[in-house]
Amino acid sequence: MKKISILGSTGSIGTQTLDVVSAHRDQFQVEGLAAGTNTDLLIQQVLEYRPRKVSVATKELADRIKSQIPSSTQIFYGDSGLVEVAAGTEAEMVVTAVMGSVGLRSTMAAIEAGKHIGLANKESLVTAGHLVMSLAKEKGVKILPIDSEHSAIFQCLNGERRKDVAGITITASGGSFRDLSRNELVNVTVEDALKHPNWSMGSKITIDSATMVNKGLEVIEAHWLFDLPYDQINVLLHPESIIHSYVEFCDSSIIAQLGNPDMRVPIQYALTYPERWPSPTGRLSLAEAGRLHFKEMDYVRFPCLRLAFECGRMGGTATTAFNAANEVAVARFLKREISFLHIEEVIERVLEQHVNMTNPDLGSIEECDQRSREIASTI
Repeated sequence: MKKISILGSTGSIGTQTLDVVSAHRDQFQVEGLAAGTNTDLLIQQVLEYRPRKVSVATKELADRIKSQIPSSTQIFYGDSGLVEVAAGTEAEMVVTAVMGSVGLRSTMAAIEAGKHIGLANKESLVTAGHLVMSLAKEKGVKILPIDSEHSAIFQCLNGERRKDVAGITITASGGSFRDLSRNELVNVTVEDALKHPNWSMGSKITIDSATMVNKGLEVIEAHWLFDLPYDQINVLLHPESIIHSYVEFCDSSIIAQLGNPDMRVPIQYALTYPERWPSPTGRLSLAEAGRLHFKEMDYVRFPCLRLAFECGRMGGTATTAFNAANEVAVARFLKREISFLHIEEVIERVLEQHVNMTNPDLGSIEECDQRSREIASTI
C-alpha cells in the first residue's frame, strides 16, 4: 500500500490523481489533501478517501467545513496548512498539483521531509530549480514528472546514458488559438481562450497554453529536471498531442512516447514508477489517428515562448519575474481587466524593469516574486 498526499486535490490534476487512486483502491492510501476554496468538492473527497489531514485556503473555510468532515481528519489552513499536508503525514509521495509559485515552499518542505515528489507544479522548478534539485539530491528524493511532456522525456530516457543525448523536443498543441494570426487575436475573449482543442485543464493553464507561456515554463522545467542546456531543448508544434515529446540521441536515433491526450497516464506512471499498471484510459489507435502533423515553432507568433528561453538562459531571478508577471497577467485577463495580447505586454514590461540576481536564496526569490507581481498589477 503506497501512502500519498495531494496538494491541489480539487484541481484538474488533483481530481485525475484521485481517479487513478480509485482505479487501484487496494494499492493506495490517501494521507493528506490540500485544496483552495472549492470546499464542496473537498468535503466529498474527504468522505470518500478519509485522509488524516486536510488543508484549505483560509481559517474561515476551515471553520466552516470542520463539522462536515470526520473527526479523525485534522484540518489546517493557509500556507502553513499546505506545508503540513506536504510534510506532516506518513505519505511516501506528495503530488504537488497546486497552481503557481504558492507551491514552492510546500514542495521544499515535502522534500526536506524525505517525500518523493510527483511534480505537476512546474513553477517550483521555474522559480527555484537550483534549490529544489539540490535539496532533492541531498535528501535522496525522486522528482517524478507528471506533466505529459516531461513524463514522456523521462520514459524515453529510461535505461539510456545521458551522455548519449543529443537533445530533447517538447511538443506543443498550440492551444486555443493555434490557427489564428496575431491580427486575429486582438478581439478574442476569455471564453474563446478557455476552449482547448485537446486537453481538459484548469483555466490558468489553458490560457498559458494559448499564449505558449506554458510551453516556456516546461522548457525551463526540463532544463532542471534533465540537466540539459537550453540549446539542447527544442519545441515543436504538434496539433494532435499524440507524441507527447521525444529524445534524439547522438546516433540520430529518436525515441518518442505516444498516447491519447489523457493526463491520467503520466499521473499513474509517476505514482507507480518503476512499475506499469493497467490504466482506465483508452488505448491509442494510430490507424484511427490517421495522420500526425508537425510545424516548426514561430517565435514571432508566440513571443512569450521566446521570452521564456531568454529568461532561462539568463538564470537567476529572471525566471521568477517571468512566472510572477504571467500569473498576474493571466488573472487580470480572466477578470477581463486586460486583453489577451496584453498578457505578453505585461510580461515584457516587467522583465524590462527586472534587475537580475544570480544564484538567489529562497528569500530573494520570494522578494522578486512579490515585486514582479506588484509591477504587473499596475501595468
